[in-house]
Amino acid sequence: MPYPAAAASPTPALALALSGGGARGIAHLGVLAALDELGLPVGRLAGVSSGGIAGAFYAAGFPPREILRLLLGTNVARLTRPVFSRLGLLGLDAVEALMASHLGPHVQFEELRLPLTLVATDLMAGESVYFSAGPLLPALLASSAVPIVYRAVEYQGRQLVDGGLLNNLPVEPLLSGGAPVVGVHCNPLNRAAHIPTLRRLVERTLQLAINANTSARKAQCALLLEPPELRHYRPLDYRKGAELFEVGHRYTLGRAAELRALLA
Repeated sequence: MPYPAAAASPTPALALALSGGGARGIAHLGVLAALDELGLPVGRLAGVSSGGIAGAFYAAGFPPREILRLLLGTNVARLTRPVFSRLGLLGLDAVEALMASHLGPHVQFEELRLPLTLVATDLMAGESVYFSAGPLLPALLASSAVPIVYRAVEYQGRQLVDGGLLNNLPVEPLLSGGAPVVGVHCNPLNRAAHIPTLRRLVERTLQLAINANTSARKAQCALLLEPPELRHYRPLDYRKGAELFEVGHRYTLGRAAELRALLA
């Protein structure tokens, strides 16, 4: 499906593509905090799954460390209420209520501080769907609905699930805007991984499948941020949120010269 063209920024700014990655996506908050500290402006964002959530809150004006505080104060178990429907094991009602309590139940893309594009996957059409206008919450939930785990989101006549299934590094909406595109990828492969259980096998299989759709997109970035330390974390390591934040923060500060050069 065609994606909306990026608007050119009147002043030099970075365009960020934020990948999904489950708990590893918390590293995006560390990246954003480091960019703020370095005084490097972000002009536009595109995100998927956990990267979409980080991008949405940041675009709405939440400081990265405040987003982390909200996340660490959330009971993740409360967000996993079983529904056992024909299209997923878990419902998204609690997730929607939580997001609405912070972002507002009727927030629109147009109200955000920064332009944001979210990507979801249309299960029936087998294509990526891009959202950058209208109601934010349905698009955000759809972008984050991990297939099989979460019930698909019915929106605009489509059955929508996690956008990372087909596009886990959404650079396309940013390429025409004239700003340097920085890809932030939170799924580096651990080639020495131990896979002792079926659960680990499923995690590894999904990671390999999703990573396959990012290779060409990484090459389209002016700069790729992919903290190698993230390979030691699992997608459900939410209890290690503070560590994951610091991994992204420390790594981005270490790439400060390259980032500054993009705006020189």
